[in-house]
Amino acid sequence: MPGESKKDKKQQEDDKPVIHSGIYIFPNGDRYEGEFIHGNDGSVERSGQGVHTTTDGSVYCGQWGSDKMNGQGKLTNPSGAVYEGYFNNNQFHGRGKYTWPNSSFYEGDFQENRMEGDGQFTDTEGQVWVGTFRYKAAPGLKFRLNLD
Repeated sequence: MPGESKKDKKQQEDDKPVIHSGIYIFPNGDRYEGEFIHGNDGSVERSGQGVHTTTDGSVYCGQWGSDKMNGQGKLTNPSGAVYEGYFNNNQFHGRGKYTWPNSSFYEGDFQENRMEGDGQFTDTEGQVWVGTFRYKAAPGLKFRLNLD
């Protein structure tokens, strides 16, 4: 920035947050174990690698940024449903795999928690359907026959 001295730039570099590691129990009983930084107001901001377990039994293990699930991670729900892949601001976003409790699964692109783009769905019988997914619709899916 104009008028900024080398000393000002050095001070800004020194002000980078320090990443700590430990366990934090939230007021609602949720538990976080992993890397975090302290906010200016003394709050804890999840940042880096960590595991967050909710009181209902949901578990997220993965990367955090800006106190949200951001990056590669795995979210396991008490129902048995599992998502493993990329997150952006607490949403499934990017490549990932979602497995339902009945063991059927979708592997492919996600946008804002929706199956959106190229992917494949494997049903409970092991049959694979490939194509372009648009949230709850997938017109033109093709059955992939595996002859092993």
